[in-house]
Amino acid sequence: TERTMAPSSKADRKAAADAAAWMFNVITSVGIIIVNKALMATYGFSFATTLTGLHFATTTLMTAVLRWLGYIQASHLPLRELLKFVLFANFSIVGMNVSLMWNSVGFYQIAKLSMIPVSCLLEVVFDKIRYSRDTKLSIAVVLLGVAICTVTDVSVNFKGFAATFVAVWSTSLQQYYVHFLQRKYSLSSFNLLGHTAPAQAVSLLVVGPFVDYWLTSKRVDAFDYDMASLTFIILSCTIAVGTNLSQFICIGRFTAVSFQVLGHMKTILVLILGFLFFGKEGLNLQVVMGMVIAVVGMMWYGNASSKPGGKERWSHTIPITKQQKHGDNPA
Repeated sequence: TERTMAPSSKADRKAAADAAAWMFNVITSVGIIIVNKALMATYGFSFATTLTGLHFATTTLMTAVLRWLGYIQASHLPLRELLKFVLFANFSIVGMNVSLMWNSVGFYQIAKLSMIPVSCLLEVVFDKIRYSRDTKLSIAVVLLGVAICTVTDVSVNFKGFAATFVAVWSTSLQQYYVHFLQRKYSLSSFNLLGHTAPAQAVSLLVVGPFVDYWLTSKRVDAFDYDMASLTFIILSCTIAVGTNLSQFICIGRFTAVSFQVLGHMKTILVLILGFLFFGKEGLNLQVVMGMVIAVVGMMWYGNASSKPGGKERWSHTIPITKQQKHGDNPA
């Protein structure tokens, strides 16, 4: 009995660790959205790119502490891979900021939705992943639900569309790359973050003030810093360390597509918290219906993608040996 119990307890432990990683990501992601909203709306600190640079600088400090404590081992990541990653990641950050500024909220949400099909495409092309019909349908249901509750007004102009196109592709590539690099160079989440955070911090702090000036016509050094706004900036940086770390842990544990699907759970939480914190005027039947559809889709996705054949590497040999072993009839 001990032998049969071991795998289930191992599976339980993995499930518990997955759930913990996921909760950590949800709490930090939702927290940072609310803090940044306050920073930008209440205090007028509209320098999103520079702020992200500060986030990575803080994350770099954390990786230095982790290295000192022995949680980050010396590991190798070729410079070419690092530069590619930083390029995708920084384009993703700037693209998302620009997209939010140039587009309506509705179109911005549609852009975020389109990351799932793009991430799926990357997995199909690069990893030869094959999805079952149920997995594809469940993804469609999630997209439909989130679209119903978040897409309000969709007005789009060419400039906004171009920014969004860059943002979606670079974000999907960056998330794909997190999983790919961890696998290829057998790096832990901590190790990978130890490589990428310093490079992103330096590049974003150099480029950030210029990008922000271009977007807002305001200079970050001319901002009137006071105790309250500084407290929020520090709080934002502290939470960002958790967000950055948990993104890597989650994508390492799941895949970019699962991370995206689960990510829409955060969209729904942000909506709910928005209503709790910032008033109820936005909560209507359409939003509630959308949330229900999306949550059903997520549960279905979780079920469909974990079933045999729900989402697997495409190979001619595996199904045959399985069928022979179990004596199943070919489906």
